[in-house]
Amino acid sequence: GSAKMAAKKSGTRLEIEIERCRNECLWEKIPELVKQLSAKLIGNDDLGELLLGESKLELHLKENPIKQGVTSPDAKPKLLEVKKHLIAALDRGNLKQDFAQETNLILAKCYYVEGDHTRALALYSKVDLDKLQLVAVPAYRLRIIAESYATRGLCLEKLVTAASPRNDLQPDTEQEIITCYEKAGDIALLYLQETERVLNTNIQNRSPKPGSAFQEQELGFFLETGLQRAHVIYFKNGNLTRGVTRFREILRAVETRTTQNLRMTIARQLAEILLRGMCEQSYWNPLEDPPQHSLLDDLLHTGSNTKHYALSRRPKVYTGDSIFCPQENTEEALLLLLISESMANRDAVLSRIPEHNNDRIISLQSASIVYDLLTIALGRRGQYEMLSECLERAMKFTFEEFHLWYQFALSLMAAGKSARAVRVLRECIRLKPDDPTIPLLATKMCIGSLHWLGEGEQFAKMVTEMSEKEPEFRAKGFLALGLTYSLQATDATLRGMQEDFQKKALRAFQRAHGLCPTDHQAAFYLALQLAISRQIPEALGYVRQALQLQGDDVNSLHLLALLLSAQKHYHDAVNIIDMALSEYPEHFILLFTKVKLETVCRGPDEALLTCKHMLQIWKSCYKLTNPSDSGRGSSLLDRVIADRRNLNTISLPDFSDPETGSVHATSIAASRVEQALSEVASSLQSSMPKQGPMHPWMTLAQIWLHAAEVYIGMGKPTEATACIQEAANLFPTSHNVLFMRGQVAELRGNIDEAKRWFEEALSISPTHVKTMQRLGLVLQQLGRYNLAEKVLRDAVQVNSTAHEVWNNLGEVLQAQGDDDAATECFLTALELEASSPVVPFTIIPRIL
Repeated sequence: GSAKMAAKKSGTRLEIEIERCRNECLWEKIPELVKQLSAKLIGNDDLGELLLGESKLELHLKENPIKQGVTSPDAKPKLLEVKKHLIAALDRGNLKQDFAQETNLILAKCYYVEGDHTRALALYSKVDLDKLQLVAVPAYRLRIIAESYATRGLCLEKLVTAASPRNDLQPDTEQEIITCYEKAGDIALLYLQETERVLNTNIQNRSPKPGSAFQEQELGFFLETGLQRAHVIYFKNGNLTRGVTRFREILRAVETRTTQNLRMTIARQLAEILLRGMCEQSYWNPLEDPPQHSLLDDLLHTGSNTKHYALSRRPKVYTGDSIFCPQENTEEALLLLLISESMANRDAVLSRIPEHNNDRIISLQSASIVYDLLTIALGRRGQYEMLSECLERAMKFTFEEFHLWYQFALSLMAAGKSARAVRVLRECIRLKPDDPTIPLLATKMCIGSLHWLGEGEQFAKMVTEMSEKEPEFRAKGFLALGLTYSLQATDATLRGMQEDFQKKALRAFQRAHGLCPTDHQAAFYLALQLAISRQIPEALGYVRQALQLQGDDVNSLHLLALLLSAQKHYHDAVNIIDMALSEYPEHFILLFTKVKLETVCRGPDEALLTCKHMLQIWKSCYKLTNPSDSGRGSSLLDRVIADRRNLNTISLPDFSDPETGSVHATSIAASRVEQALSEVASSLQSSMPKQGPMHPWMTLAQIWLHAAEVYIGMGKPTEATACIQEAANLFPTSHNVLFMRGQVAELRGNIDEAKRWFEEALSISPTHVKTMQRLGLVLQQLGRYNLAEKVLRDAVQVNSTAHEVWNNLGEVLQAQGDDDAATECFLTALELEASSPVVPFTIIPRIL
């Protein structure tokens, strides 16, 4: 008896080993096991035939994978051999029912591979797929059933196309085909989860068997078809709702190693559909039932949007309380893309050796698509900060990849990280040296917030030197170059350097205008440069040209008004400003000029009304509440700025100085000091706004200071002080605030106090000409002539067109008995006064 027992025991051990090899698709080992089986149990060769047939078919398919369902013709002898084994296994009728069903299903698969679709379908009907058990069966059986459903769907499709090539399917046949694929997909997921579970238990319980170093399982043609064909048909038929539902079902299933690539592809495709094919109104979240009728679906293929089948066992899905459920399409797309992105990064093929070239290209392409879709999704939300963080993670793919570098640069620009953006653009220029737009973008940022004028000049020269490019581009290059010179002239503190840069700027703008006479910007900046050099009639000529080319350009209208004010036509000037404001009611720089003009020609009360009006506009533009409570529940996308407009459409006066509008290097420093000191001060008083960009608060402070100036002009120190205090609450240490305090002290006759305020203002912004001029006056009143002369001469170096300074200098020189020099100063002052605009021309922004 004990020999029998031993035989039985080794028999079960053999059966377990055979089952393991079938579960893990280790087909090479089967023939050896079949030998052991025949040696043990005489007469049980039917099972051996089944195993040999199956393993030979699988090895054949492994060596000759099916491409788009087509088999190579030289497979005939091999398939004959397979059929012989399988038919032999069935012949004697001794096989247990389960094994007989398996044999039939494998035989049907063999018929499909041969191209005999009718025969395959007949076997599926004979076995009755839908009755097969999914519970408590070995894993390989799940694979066979999943593949059978997929193959059945393939056969049905083939027969239908053969019968009616025009592809007008009967809806029920089509539904039957789709249901085959959906069941195939579900059972495939179940099978993959099951094999992974078994593997993990084996690894935990004991060292895995030799030879089962888990071979990276391939999905293979049939399982992949099962997982993908259903949604392909849905989308082909225009049934987006069912397609999306199917995608989500696959994505919610607990993932296995084998399905990772498929998941990444599906996640990306679903994201693309959510972004491109669906609006917020037609969205339903993954936990809701899909809408029965949706505008997303093609009306010709109206089936119901609910499931047509139930399986006795379904793949596991992710569940739990902490699972995030997106509430609208951009959000779901973003979630999918961030998942795809982390997968793309994890599986990146970065190796540069030639053998890996193909893999690397594919890995790069799939990553690129993900990053492009992320750009769309995050761009829609204004989430540039997050986008630039994502693209930074993409940097490992970007060796010599222009597209990703450029996207990264643009995202940094949009996120306001200009310094890094310029560095990244340098790399883009290296990769694509003949594209003029890239250095132009770099110049734009250098001229703008960075104020790197030297670097900007280099970038602009790259464009002007592209001789074979279209004249429009070179014109833009000269325009950019002119702006870098013009701003350097404003920055220069020595008169000689100023004049030198002004000449260069003028020449560059003339080249730009010559190359592209139809570009209104070229004509405009040429006019502005002439105006700064006080060539008023010439400037008027060019600004009129600019307005003929672009009649509603706000800067050209502003310049026209300033030129008219320089010719002392104040009423005409204020009419032009009003006309411009009817187009651009929220344009603060125009409004500041209007206050100054009204003070001159309509009286201070009108000017104060305009200040009041500005405060109302400011409130309505910046409903500056805390950005974090924007109402929507979901936090994934809530990192939004309170109001998009405050960054894009409202042009703001410069941080630095409402007067010169120049971002002097010193005044940039001053505004940084201002910010830093104000933050310190504001930690002591709580009224300072804590959040939000700095722009709006600077604007608000300037509105109050303009009102204060009007009150000083009216001789009302108390009201002026109240206005200054409002600005001081925002920026206690601003040089403009200190300067105005000094003027109030002067008005009250407190000359010593005024001197202290002016000196304090200059300690923060050493080149603020208006402060220098008032300080000179105060020193003169105190009889400190030498010091007054020095301060005023410094002021003339910084701004040689300030007529008040020349006038004061004349008075100081006269008081010291130097009459000739004084006369010369008075004449210069008169001449400059005759061409002096109501606010400096440099208040108009010079940007690309």
